[in-house]
Formats: sequence, C-alpha cells, structure tokens
Amino acid sequence: MQLRYVFRMYPEPGQQGALARAFGCARVVFNDAVRARRDAHAAGERYPTSAVLSKTLITQAKARPERAWLAEVSQVVLQQALREADAAYANFFASLKGERAGARVGEPRFRSRRDARQAVRFTANARWKITEGGRLLLPKIGAIKVKWSRELPVRPSSVTVIKDAAGRYFASFVIDTDPETDRERWDEPEPDAVIGIDLGLTHFAALSDGTKIDSPRFLRRAEKKLKKAQKDLARKRKGSKNREKARVKVAQAHAKVADARREFHHQLSTKLIRENQAVAVEDLAVKGLARTKMAKSVHDAGWSQFVTMLAYKAERYGRMFVKIDRFEPTSQVCSACGHRDGPKPLDVREWTCSACGTFHDRDVNAAQNVKQAAGLAVTACGARVRPGLVPAQREETGSHGIPTGTCAAQQHSTP
Repeated sequence: MQLRYVFRMYPEPGQQGALARAFGCARVVFNDAVRARRDAHAAGERYPTSAVLSKTLITQAKARPERAWLAEVSQVVLQQALREADAAYANFFASLKGERAGARVGEPRFRSRRDARQAVRFTANARWKITEGGRLLLPKIGAIKVKWSRELPVRPSSVTVIKDAAGRYFASFVIDTDPETDRERWDEPEPDAVIGIDLGLTHFAALSDGTKIDSPRFLRRAEKKLKKAQKDLARKRKGSKNREKARVKVAQAHAKVADARREFHHQLSTKLIRENQAVAVEDLAVKGLARTKMAKSVHDAGWSQFVTMLAYKAERYGRMFVKIDRFEPTSQVCSACGHRDGPKPLDVREWTCSACGTFHDRDVNAAQNVKQAAGLAVTACGARVRPGLVPAQREETGSHGIPTGTCAAQQHSTP
C-alpha cells in the first residue's frame, strides 16, 4: 500500500531562485513535448517517441544558445517532465478508449508560469539525500531546511518538490508500506463495533449511536477576512508587484481554511476507523448539491474529502467500509419498526413514527438506517474485505498538507 508523506520546506532566497529555475525548465520541456505531439498530429505523422524527444528537446536543445539555460538544472528534472507528458497522453488516450475509470481526461494542455501549483520530481538517479542535520539536499539547489513532523518508515526512492499558490514549499514522498505492520499499531475494536454516519450541514455528521458532531464551518468563519483580502486584490493594478502580494495573501487565507478543514477530517476519520470494525456512509450527490443555493455550505463541509479519508484508512487498517446508495430512503424509514413514513421537508428535524410511536431525531434515525442498510450489504457480500493496493494518500492528522485544487484527492501518487 502506498502512502504520501508531505513535509513543509523553508528554502533560503538563493534556493528559492534555484527552485524557480527548476520549475521553469521542467515547464518548458513539458510544453515542448506537448507542442511536438500536437505538431505531429496536425501533420498526420506518428507521435515522436520518448527517446526522440529526450534527444531533441533536452540533449540537442542544451547546445543551442536559446535553450542553453536548460543545463542549469538537474537532468533528472527534465527527464521527469518528459515522463509526465507521456503519462498525461497515456491517460488521455485510455480515457478516449474507455479504459480509464473515473472522470474523462482531456488532452494535455500547456503549463503556465502563472499556474497555482508548480512541481518538479527528483528520482534516485539525481542522488538527492537527507543529510545528517535533517536537511534535504537536492542537486544544483542545495540543502533545504525541512520541518519533519514524523519519521519516514523507509527510505523513499524519489521526492517531489511542490510550490503552492500561497508560496509555500513542500517535499512530498510516496512510501510503500506493509498493511499488516500498520494494523499492529492499533488495538482491535470490539467485533460488533459498527457505526453508521449521516452527513449534513446543520451538523457535520450524526452517528448511529446518537452522537452529533458540529460542523466547524471553516469557510464561513473566515469569510470576513477573505472578503477584505479579495477586495484589496481587486483594487491593485494588474501586472503590478502589489497585486502579486495581494494575490498571495488571498491564497494564504484560503490555504489556512483548507488546512483546518483537512485537519478536522483527519482527526474525525481516524477516530471512527480506530474505534469501529465497520463504517457505513451514504453516497451523496455532492456535484448536484454544489449547484444549488447551498453550494457554499456544501463545499465548506468537504464531504468528499472526508469520505475518501474513511475509505483509504479502512483499507490501511483492515476495517470494512460500505457506501449506501444515495436513493436509500434513510430519512423516511423508522429505524425501530421499518415503517416508511414518507418524505419530510428539511425543516422537520424531529418526528414520531405513525406505526410504532417511536420518537426520532431525523439525523440520528438516518444514521441508524445507514448502519442497518450497510449490515445487509455486508451480509450479502460475504466475509470481511481484505485491503489491497490503493492510491497514495497524505498521512494522518498532524501532516503539513498542501491545498488541493485537489482532490484530493488529489490525491495523486506523483504530481
């Protein structure tokens, strides 16, 4: 199983300049590779191979005066940029053929120096290392100070250096871990410890045991500060240095909100997975809800990120994770007798079953129905699901994460 360990870096001014050159050179090589493939397609020719592109775009380009500055950065950084272009086209063609799961992938686009995220990758061939003093030594850049929030379980084979929109630098390592070793870190919960989760906006989550978890509303609480920062940005002249400073302040404010939300999701998901053998949650139509008048609150809650964390932590620690179909009438059915009482407006938070007279809290009742529906699904599926390979994720609470554009989910194995 692969996990991503992300650590904050603090490069000195000279090192920031060297990293900027590395970002720029990698971007140029990537764009040259995309341009070469587009030109070949327009001419009706076969796409040039990676070996041909490496020779023309790197080796021969360095000998030309207009591209001589490519020699100022590590060769490995340029080769990795070509590999990223290859991977982007491979994903694009696999998506066209229907061979790739998930959302459809578009044709690779040109990268811009104004992109919110810049990244370069150093493999073992670059001979990077972690010094005895705890600094990250990168070729043609130097030894950079890193804030290590935990120890790496094994020596990684590569490191990705990332600069985000807020101007922060991160070192990202993808580590292969042994799930059996991970499971030994936690005590085994009771065999019948199963929890159902109903996600919402009034409360972030209601659990089938009656517990309600308040929604932190990180974005709502930071709106005043964000509004001021965005107004300051709007007043600055485009292209000026003051506008760039204002843009960074806006990005830093958003990054603070995203980091707080991610930390909350990590702590809650870790607690639920640690204490239960099985966790069930409803599969919400987040994209649809994000197009309604509740869009800001839906994005502020970050349900998709939270559910993703539950899924990969369940895989890692050998727990069962079940998603209930979104059309399951969890809010209409009495969890005590099973009587379906019909749909109810959102302002109805409590109700009494007309069949058995049981008084229900709407959210807790829904969580109990999620748990019961998950029990049926688990029985139908059979024995406990054993964890397999999953995409690399950021480590648990306490990690110095980087804001996603992404998704998590981004949650990618390599930038």
